[in-house]
Amino acid sequence: MKPTRIRHSQAYKDEALALAERIGVSKAAEQLGLPPSQLYGWRSRKQQAQTSSEREQLLADENARLKRLLAEQSEELAIVKKAAAYFARSLK
Repeated sequence: MKPTRIRHSQAYKDEALALAERIGVSKAAEQLGLPPSQLYGWRSRKQQAQTSSEREQLLADENARLKRLLAEQSEELAIVKKAAAYFARSLK
């Protein structure tokens, strides 16, 4: 007997994809009792449905986030370098 096909709501799919993004597709599929290929298919269809401007906006947002992170890391590194130089001078 052929298994019946289950229809999942868009909200369920979105939550499943968010979980897969956080913990990985394999673990998310295992937790949700779904085959990983189903999550990959949902992700692929969602990406294809996005317009190019939406994809560009997502990439621009990610780029801005990474630039902020890089600036913070650079600032922290500069502080650590100054502290190291200060302590090195005080040890002499």
